[in-house]
Amino acid sequence: MELAKYIDHTLLKAESTQNDLDKICSEALQYGFAAVCVNPCNVAYCAGKLKGSRVKVASVIGFPLGASVPLIKELETLRAMVDGAEEFDMVINIGALKDRNDEAVFNDIRTVVHAAEGKTVKVIIETGLLSPEEKIRACRLALKAGAHFVKTSTGFGKGGATVEDVRLMKKTVGDAMQVKASGGVRSYEDALAMIEAGATRIGTSSGVAILNGEKAESAY
Repeated sequence: MELAKYIDHTLLKAESTQNDLDKICSEALQYGFAAVCVNPCNVAYCAGKLKGSRVKVASVIGFPLGASVPLIKELETLRAMVDGAEEFDMVINIGALKDRNDEAVFNDIRTVVHAAEGKTVKVIIETGLLSPEEKIRACRLALKAGAHFVKTSTGFGKGGATVEDVRLMKKTVGDAMQVKASGGVRSYEDALAMIEAGATRIGTSSGVAILNGEKAESAY
């Protein structure tokens, strides 16, 4: 298994510097990661660094709370796409989901899907804050809205990816969508367990350690 191709090499800390961005882009090229996942303000810089390579740039949208109104998420998506993003990891309106306002959640996701113009949209449902029923409903709404992935976590919320959640999400969406496991994946064994449970993408800040057979102290 070429594990590197499953990994979105992630840098989302508020204090990230240009040197940090240089490092993750260099590592992504060296190891052949699927993408680097960064904040919107860093998309253009990373796209420039990775131009001509197979490594994609993924931008987070409405991150990390998902509490932006759909128009703002739409504008973030449009701007990130202009700057060179090819994938978009959006956070849903978690409060609306808990209020059972499924129409609002659907419209929130659909707005980003429409703005992305067919490019890959990953829907972060923040599993650590949800009941099993809410996780299933969130996945079904993401599927209905035309997104490509459902994703476990931001890595900034309560809890992270679990094998049980990945299995539940994959069972819910079947072959119609893919699953990204993100948050707390710190070792090769962690990553392999997520893939065996149904994940086709791993979001982690510890990609290099994972590939080197080490266990990172923390990961998001």
